[in-house]
Amino acid sequence: MTLLVQSQVSLKPYNSFGVDVQAQYFAEAVNEQDVREAISYAAARNVPLWVIGGGSNLLLTRDVDALVLRMNSRGLRLLSDDGERVVVEAEAGEVWHSFVLWTLEQGFSGLENLSLIPGTVGAAPMQNIGAYGVEIKDVFAGLTALDRESGEVRDFDLADCAFAYRDSLFKQKSGRWVILRVRFNLRRTAALTLHYGLVQQHLLDQGITEPSPLDVSRAVCSIRSEKLPDPAVLGNAGSFFKNPLVSAETAAELKRAYPQLVAYPQADGQVKLAAGWLIEQAGWKGFREGDAGVHKLQALVLVNYGCATGTELLNLARKIQADIASRFGVELEIEPNLY
Repeated sequence: MTLLVQSQVSLKPYNSFGVDVQAQYFAEAVNEQDVREAISYAAARNVPLWVIGGGSNLLLTRDVDALVLRMNSRGLRLLSDDGERVVVEAEAGEVWHSFVLWTLEQGFSGLENLSLIPGTVGAAPMQNIGAYGVEIKDVFAGLTALDRESGEVRDFDLADCAFAYRDSLFKQKSGRWVILRVRFNLRRTAALTLHYGLVQQHLLDQGITEPSPLDVSRAVCSIRSEKLPDPAVLGNAGSFFKNPLVSAETAAELKRAYPQLVAYPQADGQVKLAAGWLIEQAGWKGFREGDAGVHKLQALVLVNYGCATGTELLNLARKIQADIASRFGVELEIEPNLY
């Protein structure tokens, strides 16, 4: 066996909240063979196998009695190019933002709105990550995953993945599939998504009236840097709650009571509410309880000021959920995966 497995390893460096819990076993996979060896190792010791990427969508509330396998595979490749449309593939362990920058350097458009999102390529389809009007499903060409139950390697197309808002087959069946590599449909001629006001305004402020994909990426990076704390400086997992979907009737009632309500009608007739607006209106922005807090600039982000435990952060989240439900009659769903 070539896989290096360590015992009793702190996961503090491997989760963006910086929560210090111990993994019973820990290893890093750089290829499919490592994944298979990890599955066998865990089975032989009768412990679960838990696969992670960049650890940017986790809240750890206790020690992990499992083999934690961090995907660290690398590789970027161009699979097809007809002069206009291209298909690119990235290994699961590639850092997402570095991959986005690589596509822009190659002259490919499609991922610019997803710049600076933390995490890895393999984790991106799990959550169907999205920002500023673009989601993974909009540029998805396929992925390859290993079935932990059968050992089969299978290719998935768009329809197979059951993408929804911050959801997918791989999140619904967490623990079955290990994503090995992901493919994306991109373009050489930009078809920019610019309907988000913040992006438009930032470009105009820079005097850019005919933006390139790189201009959009830089605008998104600037906006995200202004609104969201750097996990290397202040522990966080980005947006902690999903933007809730409610009926048009519920949204209309809330709008009458709160005229400044931030809401976005959806194609299916539902309305997406801005969770950050609800939390800020309830007075939680900047709140701190010990080392667990709500970011002072973005109410949607919970932060670890140093030594907060996962339980302390989760307790704060539960208080916010209860308050929002009481005030607005809206249930907030936690976005990070809990352990």
